[in-house]
Amino acid sequence: MADETQATDSANRALQEADRPSSKLAVFGESEALELDSGASLAPWQIAYETYGELNADKTNAVLICHALTGDQYVASTNPITGKPGWWTRMVGPGRPVDTDRYFVICANVLGGCLGTTGPATTNAATGKPYGLDLPVVTIRDMVRAQMRLIDRLGIDTLFAVVGGSMGGMQVLQWAASYPDRVFAAIPIATGARHSSQNIAFHEVGRQAIMADPDWCGGSYIAEGKRPTKGLAVARMAAHITYMSDESLHQKFGRNLQDREDLTFGFDADFQIESYLRHQGMTFVDRFDANSYLYVTRAMDYFDLAAEFGSLPAAFKDSKTRFCIMSFTSDWLFPTSESRAVVKALNAAAANVSFVEIESDRGHDAFLLDVPEMFSTIRGFITGAAHARGIPAPGGSD
Repeated sequence: MADETQATDSANRALQEADRPSSKLAVFGESEALELDSGASLAPWQIAYETYGELNADKTNAVLICHALTGDQYVASTNPITGKPGWWTRMVGPGRPVDTDRYFVICANVLGGCLGTTGPATTNAATGKPYGLDLPVVTIRDMVRAQMRLIDRLGIDTLFAVVGGSMGGMQVLQWAASYPDRVFAAIPIATGARHSSQNIAFHEVGRQAIMADPDWCGGSYIAEGKRPTKGLAVARMAAHITYMSDESLHQKFGRNLQDREDLTFGFDADFQIESYLRHQGMTFVDRFDANSYLYVTRAMDYFDLAAEFGSLPAAFKDSKTRFCIMSFTSDWLFPTSESRAVVKALNAAAANVSFVEIESDRGHDAFLLDVPEMFSTIRGFITGAAHARGIPAPGGSD
């Protein structure tokens, strides 16, 4: 009963955050419509964000952090729903590679998200009810357009750096392709220039799990006072498998049994890995909106820079942006071949690019974990970019 009460409280807080986030909020009115790739437009709309550090007088030290699929704006501060620390405090903070003592760091909840930026759980001003599936489908480029409008609102002409992993890395590449004059340095990590058919397939399994839940109610579950928790939990379980490597799963769980000495010959969680995945699924539903999962995975599926620009080199033609591309050896969701394709295109466009493949057995999630080579590489790249920009390097780099 206590667990159910806690889950209900978390769900209620999540609904409140969708309209009135605990973070900063930029609101754009009826005359400030956001045009979308689908041909639709949003007005009014809003974008929730957090900032860390101070913007310098010349406004040359701004760093935009782009979050991944299930991330949020709380990159280095406490999440108001879970009470947990920011999701990238190893990377962002005082003295970290993205040093908040030196840089003005911005992280915004993506368009279609569920923690304050306009998404399916947001109240539609025209109806007074949550958008649900009435929200137009959004793309990675739409997310970046929304971020660009925020950056304009903050009075920043050029970002010192744009940094992100996975779906965040897609946003980094989109920023560099769409607004090359506004990005001094770009750090896309564990990502690619388009979503593969295998990745689209995994996302479709997750979406179908959500839509098969009878409490999904055709996307109108908030109005019905219900939550498709079982479907969303299964979607999270399936996705979480793709974030890890076979080796990391074996090292962490193997075939170890969960709190028992023998098999039960039933369908309870006999194995530790089963219990772990069930826990991942059920804790996820307390902080994330099911319809947002549909929208944000769809945005990733639609991402294809080569299709948008005619070819991948054309996406980066005449780019003056400095790039640091990074992949991990055990990442099979966005394998190193995806990063090499981006590097090849940047070389063809005569762009300034460095590339590193980091040895890691942690799988795709390595970019969120304690991987010293990643931190030292990014610190070194940011140090060089800062010197070229004429601003201070991260603490400990000079």
